[in-house]
Amino acid sequence: MGYEFVAIDERAGGIRVLTLNRPDRLNAWNSQMRAEMREAVEDSAADPAVRVLVLTGAGRGFSAGEDVSEMGDLTAMGTRGFRALARGIHDVFDTVEAMEVPVVAAIEGVAAGGGFELALSCDFRVAGESARLVMPEARVGLIPGSGGCSRLVRHVGLGRAKELVMLGGTLRAPRAAELGLVTEVAPDGGALDAAVAMAEKLAGMAPLALGMAKLVLNTCTDVDAETGRRLERLGQSVLKTTEDHREGATAFLEKRPPQWRGR
Repeated sequence: MGYEFVAIDERAGGIRVLTLNRPDRLNAWNSQMRAEMREAVEDSAADPAVRVLVLTGAGRGFSAGEDVSEMGDLTAMGTRGFRALARGIHDVFDTVEAMEVPVVAAIEGVAAGGGFELALSCDFRVAGESARLVMPEARVGLIPGSGGCSRLVRHVGLGRAKELVMLGGTLRAPRAAELGLVTEVAPDGGALDAAVAMAEKLAGMAPLALGMAKLVLNTCTDVDAETGRRLERLGQSVLKTTEDHREGATAFLEKRPPQWRGR
């Protein structure tokens, strides 16, 4: 599928790199780009050949989020109209978070507003040393309204989340790593290479097990401990019957790399 504002690069081992491609606007999304992002992400979630998805941005930034200059008069749009508009990008973030495939964000430059929120929906974040994670919404009378509040508080706790959201904080990559928001800090310009290296490691793991682990871990953030353990038992009982589990156990005993088949 050809897109104007999203570029797709298929790498070896089932790694797909999806690049937000509107560099003249710091990869801020307009209506067409939102639609392209949604289609590209949903296709990646459903494609059995994709083992790992890497999200990155073209040019000097990851993404500045929504292109406010192209949203028109939000007051005239009305609250219901705005919620309908926002739902489109929320669906993209929710699919990134829920898809049973690891997703790695490769961040250079700025990830601001919705761009920060998109990165938060990924499983791992690799950032160049000078990268900045910014939540500017309080300065313009808004809140991070695309998962920024709900996902951020799960990552860093209530106190830190209030600090970032209510004070309009900017995090440099090293500090974000200290808070657990960034998985790895790479030299400037090296975030994509480091993210692909991480993706290659993930692609070498059993794909069904990674998908199940992501599903159970995500669900466990919203349920009590006993329900979490029930989910673990359920997930494990499914994986125990797979060809990949038998292959993994055999390969371990035979001291050879496993050959995963995703079934």
